[in-house]
Amino acid sequence: MLLNLAFYAPILALAVALFALSVRILREYERGVIFTLGRFTGVKGPGLILLIPVVQQMVRVDQRTEVFDVPSQDAISRDNVSVKVNAVIYFRVIDPERSVIQVENFRQATSELAQTTLRSVLGKHDLDELLSERDKVNSAVQEILDAQTDAWGIKVANVEIKHIDLNEGMVRVIARQAEAERERRAKIIHAEGEQQAAQMLLNAARTLSGQPEAMQLRYLSTLAMIGAQNSSTIVFPFPVELGRLFKGLAGNDQEPPAPGPVQTPPENR
Repeated sequence: MLLNLAFYAPILALAVALFALSVRILREYERGVIFTLGRFTGVKGPGLILLIPVVQQMVRVDQRTEVFDVPSQDAISRDNVSVKVNAVIYFRVIDPERSVIQVENFRQATSELAQTTLRSVLGKHDLDELLSERDKVNSAVQEILDAQTDAWGIKVANVEIKHIDLNEGMVRVIARQAEAERERRAKIIHAEGEQQAAQMLLNAARTLSGQPEAMQLRYLSTLAMIGAQNSSTIVFPFPVELGRLFKGLAGNDQEPPAPGPVQTPPENR
């Protein structure tokens, strides 16, 4: 009995060791690329995977979205302005087979490609576009990366520019430009206000000239506004027609004749 136990114990231990080497457990977001004697034989997972020890090997591939921070890149815009730009890239593996077979290290390859693509795209846009139209630049970088990494089984979901660094001289120039733009808009708004005010005054003058009584009502309204204030002096507009009425009551209806030319006597010859 002891001899049989001593004989089967090593065999049992070897079987347990081989079973442990052949069992793989893959999570829901993981896939296993299987190679049999060096040849690709399929993609398995998730769950329990059994491999033939020594004969088969497996490479784990994570299919979750990964975030990569692109280092700050020195670039020159289309209008010859030196800028430093860093960005963030979101990508994931959609084809585990190609991500393992077609490229040695898809993370490093994607990183290097993102840096070169970012510098290339920045050189095709002006500084104003980089500052005001980031979505357009992000879309351009994302489309180029997605097209070039498709052969590696990589899907670039999004590209976001984090920060654009400018030198102090360019920052001052942009500040002066923004100040000049604000002054220009302020002058235009002021001129438009003057034009509208002049048009409204012209319309009011036409309305008042059509009805003489309206002018008298306007006088009374002005007096009411002055009387509401704490003022010791009131300027009262005196109508000309009222003055003529007072002259008629006083018997001075006829106006003095206009002075004519003065005749001088002829000189004695």
